[in-house]
Amino acid sequence: MSEEYFVDIAYRSINKDGEELCGDKVEIIREDNRNMIVMADGLGSGVKANILSTLTSKIVISMLEGGINIYETVDTVIHTLPVCKVRKLAYSTFTIAEIFEDGRTYIAEYDNPPIFLIRDGKLVDLKRRETQISNTVVRECNLTLQKNDLLAIVSDGVVHAGVGGILNLGWQWKNVGEYLCKVALKEKSAGKISKALIDTCEYLYGDKPGDDTTVVIAKVRKPEIVDLFTGPPKDSSNDAKTVENLMNGKGKKVVCGGTAAKIVARELNREIITNMDFIDPEVPPTAEIEGIDLVTEGVLTLSKAVEKIKRYINSPYKDNLFYSFNKNDGASKLVRLLIEDCTHLNLWVGKAINPAHQNPDFPADLSIKLKVVQELVAEMKALGTKVNVIYV
Repeated sequence: MSEEYFVDIAYRSINKDGEELCGDKVEIIREDNRNMIVMADGLGSGVKANILSTLTSKIVISMLEGGINIYETVDTVIHTLPVCKVRKLAYSTFTIAEIFEDGRTYIAEYDNPPIFLIRDGKLVDLKRRETQISNTVVRECNLTLQKNDLLAIVSDGVVHAGVGGILNLGWQWKNVGEYLCKVALKEKSAGKISKALIDTCEYLYGDKPGDDTTVVIAKVRKPEIVDLFTGPPKDSSNDAKTVENLMNGKGKKVVCGGTAAKIVARELNREIITNMDFIDPEVPPTAEIEGIDLVTEGVLTLSKAVEKIKRYINSPYKDNLFYSFNKNDGASKLVRLLIEDCTHLNLWVGKAINPAHQNPDFPADLSIKLKVVQELVAEMKALGTKVNVIYV
């Protein structure tokens, strides 16, 4: 699955009304051949629940990452966080999903709502087995994911949405599954699906969630590649080869920077058509080159794009692109492309120093351009995007 498909993972959480901290905690680790997801739900809400869920998720993800098997991991968690003597409930419940790049998937559930598998717009009944670990029942499942399959992990705040309000008995697990079936056919990205589900939960709660609510979506989708060239190569003799590599890439083509755009236009023998509309006074205008999907200014536009992506990552409403990135300035267009239509990002970064950005006597790795690119790489990796950087 590593060559043909990509496991797109995203999550959203909303806090219980009146609480500053969420009692649910999600940990995601991506490796070359597998993805690990842990969602823990701490007992109660607020600070105590946050501490319990954080401790649980950290223990589980660290042990699994270190190669410890599920039985030792669960045993450690159970003995670290004993059952509440008063309420006879676990201090923290959790769900584990381990997804390999060939589609093989392992799931372990401890007192959380059952995981959802949506395939071809239908809810699939997973065959689970119960395993006794230290007097605790863990439900396990092994399966193989296919193209367009969707896995959804939810905390009980999702299935309780609307209790005592719009829905007397809450949304219920089956109803959530039916909703996911519809959304999975409409949306391709994990981010948009998770947002749709969390927004619906918030609506059912009347914008006053009665419980911490978390949604984790893992969607098997076709890789979507973006090839981006910025900054002139250090040696101008590499111009032609760089443009050739850019055009031979399999993804959408983006050029950031006036000099880079001139190089591309010259090597392709095509015209640069500049858009003189200043849609956002803080972002330089875009341009057009035949065969290139997006042409923008360089450092300023990239810096603004990085700011927007950071805001997107840190916001509880991460996929609210309509309000945050709906403009047609270069930075907003670039952000939409990188967030909505990019699972793999290839960057060709020229190491020539622009005198306008940096004193030429300074080392190249201190230039503003390279620092902005490094920030972009870090933020895209935080989104789960696979990034490949080629310095020229």
